[in-house]
Amino acid sequence: MSVEQATTRFDSLLNSMALEDGSYQVSVGPDWMQGRTLYGGISAALCLRAVRLAFPDLPPLRSALIAFAGPSAGDVHIRPTMLRQGKSAAFVTSDLTSEAGFGVHATFCFGANRVSAKRQVLLEMPSLPPPDDVFRPKPKDRVLPHFTDHFDMRVAKGALPISGATDADICWWLKALDSHEDFAEATLLALADAPPPAALSLFDSFTPLSTMTWMVDFLSDDTRSPDGWYAANLKSEAIADGYSAQNSYLWASDGKPLLACRQTVALFG
Repeated sequence: MSVEQATTRFDSLLNSMALEDGSYQVSVGPDWMQGRTLYGGISAALCLRAVRLAFPDLPPLRSALIAFAGPSAGDVHIRPTMLRQGKSAAFVTSDLTSEAGFGVHATFCFGANRVSAKRQVLLEMPSLPPPDDVFRPKPKDRVLPHFTDHFDMRVAKGALPISGATDADICWWLKALDSHEDFAEATLLALADAPPPAALSLFDSFTPLSTMTWMVDFLSDDTRSPDGWYAANLKSEAIADGYSAQNSYLWASDGKPLLACRQTVALFG
């Protein structure tokens, strides 16, 4: 399946969300599935989109705490709730349910820009070859989830997933193929979850896995990249008892740090 054959573009999907009976509803096609559930990045992006529709005057997104409590599929319903809004910051939750039951609980923190006496950025982007010079996994090389047709993902450094490597530290080049600048914030949230967990590179055969919790800090309110490409570094720091703890970072292609993430992944193998 190619993006041209996909049921719904990313930007079209977000535009199709409608308010009905107090919740925002949207039908998500199989091209956004990862196994028996919606891909986590699209679930998070839909939760964020519902919040932006419900509260259009919120400042930039600063942080997201997302719990993937169960599978989601098909017709989804998202209910945003304002917890508290102050002069410069607001906390909003977003709960996603579907025909599969309760799926996602997200808490978003929004904050207006403030004057800072100090400015320090210590997240330096790794030195990577350009996207055109690195490997892009193809479906013939391994089975890829349907949602990956919406992204261009290329391994820039480290071992490929399912390669039996000894080190779970991977750098990717990432690009959204069917988004729009009106949804830059949600696009980056979806894009950040597109690569498989770094721990998967340690396995020599496919192992079922599922993200349980995801924490994302937005480091800039300008999430654009000059050429649409983003560099990501994923590193699994601990794997034991069926779980992996992972850190990841995203930069614009010009080296500007954009996201710092922490993830708990369940490994079923």
